[in-house]
Amino acid sequence: MITPAFAQTAGATPGGMDMIVQLAPFLLIFVIMYFLIIRPQQRRAKEHQDLLKNVRRGDTVVLNGGIIGRVTKAGDDPEMEIEIAEGVRVRAVKSMIAEVRAKGEPVKAA
Repeated sequence: MITPAFAQTAGATPGGMDMIVQLAPFLLIFVIMYFLIIRPQQRRAKEHQDLLKNVRRGDTVVLNGGIIGRVTKAGDDPEMEIEIAEGVRVRAVKSMIAEVRAKGEPVKAA
């Protein structure tokens, strides 16, 4: 008859250093993902929010759909008015701005 063999380690205690050694690769992967993926994405999102806050009348903007136009009406509300051709104005949501190409006129002091 063959008896089953059980693997044993001499003097091993449950938990302790074995647990840390097993979790170390996962922690290392999480730290690498944070610095390579999550942190740059948060930085880009913050830069985009700052860009949206600073959009004003006269700026030339590019929308996510590829439309290029000049802002004719901008405020604190989420919508703005863009002139895409002479006499052709469209309303667009501010969050759809991909980039600001040229800055327009400065804000007038009251």
